[in-house]
Amino acid sequence: MAQQAYMEETDNGGSGPERQSSRFRRLLDRLLTGWRGDPRIWRRGLVVAALALVLALVMLVHSRIPNRIGNLGSLIETFLPWLGLFVPVLLVLGVVRKSVTALVAVLLPAIVWLNLFGGLLTDKTGSGGDLTVATHNVNADNPDPSGTARDVAASGADVVALEELTAGAVPTYEKALAATYKYHSVQGTVGLWSKYPLTGVGPVDIKLGWTRAMRATVATPEGQLAVYVAHLPSVRVKMEAGFTARQRDKSADALGEAIADEPLQRIVLLGDLNGTMNDRALNAVTSQMRSTQGAAGSGFGFSWPASFPMARIDQILVKGVEPESSWTLPETGSDHLPLAARVKVDTSS
Repeated sequence: MAQQAYMEETDNGGSGPERQSSRFRRLLDRLLTGWRGDPRIWRRGLVVAALALVLALVMLVHSRIPNRIGNLGSLIETFLPWLGLFVPVLLVLGVVRKSVTALVAVLLPAIVWLNLFGGLLTDKTGSGGDLTVATHNVNADNPDPSGTARDVAASGADVVALEELTAGAVPTYEKALAATYKYHSVQGTVGLWSKYPLTGVGPVDIKLGWTRAMRATVATPEGQLAVYVAHLPSVRVKMEAGFTARQRDKSADALGEAIADEPLQRIVLLGDLNGTMNDRALNAVTSQMRSTQGAAGSGFGFSWPASFPMARIDQILVKGVEPESSWTLPETGSDHLPLAARVKVDTSS
């Protein structure tokens, strides 16, 4: 009886690992059915292979795509990370077509994408730093400015920049933030709140005709820090004009000049730049500063739109200070997510 029971048990499929291995082999055999001995596996899927090569080329030479026609280059660079979604699509098409040529070609855009963005997939956050900063485009139509202010203050930031402030909402933000931040200044539609004294406060001319940028010196315990707050003009995607960003680009150049002329060595830029770090139109700024997200964040840190973030157009950039960690804050009543970063102002040690 014992022998019969043993035979019945083993006849029901054997041990777990052996059954799983057998299932895997059967699945692999089904996938490879029609591939073995078929000389056409190298001739099929040429269209898929061509699309893979085009995708790799676009990502590889994105900075050389001209902006003369509808700022096409900047538009592609704004959403450049999302081009990686085409890689698995092309991979599936290559498998369906049973094309070795297509599968080999898909390796190219995969390698290019990993070279561009693979570093963002790792967690680079640290635990150091001596100053926490935050920035938030609060949205002029924010239905709950008081709640938004409390949410940003709850991040523990020592310095907070707010953009897209309306004259009617400024008193609400001032009242909500007064208990946490002793010092503040509002210049036009941007404002800066700080736990430490502010000096040298004033607007920054970014060639708009009204104030959407400012500068202040923050007297941190580790030394003086120049803090810029900026809200560059919005960009639009129009059927008849493409990616319209001429005013944004002009303002970015002016902001870059102001930062280049800054007498202090330690600088932080907080704001909504309406562009990503990949957008060559922001080179006047990004070429001389580091992104805290790129240097010390985890993931892409997309900030807009808040309901389904697709791009990091809000930025925390630094020069002369060391990023230690960078992250996005929870959604508020705005259409942007707030950002925060921990930086080391005193880099002497």
